[in-house]
Amino acid sequence: MQSILSTGYSVHFNSDGYAALNTYLKSTAHSTIFILVDTNTNDFCSSKFLSNIATENRIEIIEIEPSEETKNIETCVELWSALSDLGADRKSLLLNLGGGVVTDIGGFVAATFKRGISFINIPTSLLSMVDAAIGSKNGVDLGNLKNQIGTITSPQMVIIDTDFLETLPQNQMRSGLAEMLKHGLIANHHYWDKFQDLAKIDYADFDSLIAESVEIKNNIVLQDPTEEGMRKALNFGHTLGHAIESHFMSKETTLLHGEAIAIGMVLESFLSFQLNFLSKTEYLEIKNQILAIFGRVEISQSDITEVLNLLKHDKKNEYGKVKFALLDGIGNAKIDQEVDNEIIIASFDDYKNSLFI
Repeated sequence: MQSILSTGYSVHFNSDGYAALNTYLKSTAHSTIFILVDTNTNDFCSSKFLSNIATENRIEIIEIEPSEETKNIETCVELWSALSDLGADRKSLLLNLGGGVVTDIGGFVAATFKRGISFINIPTSLLSMVDAAIGSKNGVDLGNLKNQIGTITSPQMVIIDTDFLETLPQNQMRSGLAEMLKHGLIANHHYWDKFQDLAKIDYADFDSLIAESVEIKNNIVLQDPTEEGMRKALNFGHTLGHAIESHFMSKETTLLHGEAIAIGMVLESFLSFQLNFLSKTEYLEIKNQILAIFGRVEISQSDITEVLNLLKHDKKNEYGKVKFALLDGIGNAKIDQEVDNEIIIASFDDYKNSLFI
């Protein structure tokens, strides 16, 4: 697969990624290389990764816990302290080897340590390959409020090695699939259609689907790097989805990011239908396909009340108004949409009454 040029960096795939990384390490004078991992990627991915890089630099591995609860300022303080204790300086390099939590927090720590050191993302989950590690956004949660603190800072490169997906459980693969579905819904009807019958997908060609998803997101980011306009389309499913994810973080049973976003996409497709941006046929197609993959999560009336309260903290809000990215037909998005609370509540009612497919 060909490398993809983004905003000041490139996304490289598989063996080409390691070749690009080794060329970069040979041509740059970094003092020390730090590799940020979580306990899972340290166990399942670090040996393979280390066997593919060639450098005489000192390498230090820093490990964090593998959960969304880790993605906070307290962990950042620990990481900044660890870097200082291990002698990191402005010429150090941070390699973020992991899923979305690792690339999000690693990018933020690198962007702020000593006012910025170089970093490279090596995503190991499907979600981070097609979304979290792409687009230069990084950051952490504020309590249970998603991604409230962060920067837009580009890595030196992103390396996608799809062999790492062999280490993932099915629920993590499904979580990443939600973002791929989103990319089709907001920007490419033909891409969405490729997922209409998952049984017919040749997973030997799954690499090309990942590359296409990266290309869709990257094309949007290139046109609007700082999210002043059309990049907001990438928030489809995330306004309600992030609130749902945040709320479930305080419950006994939590939701993976993609699981919450899948609910958000169904709900926000309903909003699109109610505002006459989406036909009933299109809405039912979207809802039925997402429910077929993710099933339906039980959401109580008290859950809905808490989710609505969390909406006012959404980082995409402007002038106190909740702003949605909705669908303008399958394959197109409509940004900066305000929606009455009654319609939002109706979207939950419709979701709750949906049967498992």
